[in-house]
This record gives sequence, C-alpha cells and structure tokens, in this order.
Amino acid sequence: MRTATIDRATTETNITLTLALEGTGRYQIDNGCGFLDHMLGLFARHGRFDLTLRCTGDTKVDYHHTVEDVGICLGRAFAGALGDGKGIARYGNFLLPMDEALVLCAADLSGRAALGWQLHLPAARVGDFDTELAKEFWLGFVRCCPSALHFVQLAGENTHHILEAAFKGAGRALAQAVALQPGFEDEIPSTKGVL
Repeated sequence: MRTATIDRATTETNITLTLALEGTGRYQIDNGCGFLDHMLGLFARHGRFDLTLRCTGDTKVDYHHTVEDVGICLGRAFAGALGDGKGIARYGNFLLPMDEALVLCAADLSGRAALGWQLHLPAARVGDFDTELAKEFWLGFVRCCPSALHFVQLAGENTHHILEAAFKGAGRALAQAVALQPGFEDEIPSTKGVL
C-alpha cells in the first residue's frame, strides 16, 4: 500500500497527517475549522483515500494558517505516497454536479506546480470560513505535490455547493491520476523518463 505520514510543527500550526492512497474512504479529521473538516471528509470519501488528520493552529487569528498548512501537508503526503510515480495513470478528471453547481476538476501529476482556479464564489464566507482560503489550500497542495490542478465552474450559485463540488471532484480526479496501470508498473508516465 502507498502511504505517508507527515508531521509538521511551526509557530502557527502543529499537524499530523496520515494518508493511504489504496483506502476505502475512511477519515478522521479535526483541524479546528469545521468547514474544512467537512470538505476534507468529502475529498477522502469520494477519492477512496484513508485520511487521518489532526491540526492545532492559531485559529484565534483566523483560519488562514491552518487551511494553508493542511494543504501543504496533504500535498507532501501525496508526494510521499507516490514516490517516483512509476505505474500511475498521471492524469484524471471529473465533472461533478452538486445540486445547481457543476465543477470540472482536472489533475496532472506532472512534477510541475500550477493551479487553475476558475471558481466564482458569490459569498465571502460560509459559516466562519473565509471562502478565499479554498484557493490557498489548493495552492499549498500543488506546491508540495507538484502537479497541475484545474478547477472550472460551469454552473453554480450557492458557495457551499460550489466548494463541495470542487473538493469532491478533486478527490475523484486525483483517485484516477494516482491509480496504478496494470502492466505498466515499472514505467514513468512521461516521455522524459521522470515526472
């Protein structure tokens, strides 16, 4: 099984995260930000990743450091679990409807960091979560698991639904991208010979 455990402590956050790519979608998440807990639970469930996460952060300031640092740790965990990337599909995409929202997520585990963020979030906050932090989360992820990750909103009016579609879609797209290709277990999916 491809797994990784990340421990990261700074003056702003203290995080322990364990990821199994070959999972069943089990998760245990507590990062002090209820909305992010919810989004990561959806991500794990729909990607069929097993995810355990505990974060204590300076949430008395706001959720920025917690959200960004959890994205960093999740990216590091994916990178660690993937290793050199031999045998993976590399690419994945999913078009996910969530009520009136429709979001496309496409992933390329290319070894190069890029985030395409074409989500139009009508509300600045969902509960006590600043919605601009969702982009910061995924920036942290792609910087630490070098990949191109694109989110394109095709429809949607409810900010919660749009973000839910994005996190679910990312789980589905990344599940496709990390999947091992039978018969190509020793092959790097690149003409360069390295990701």
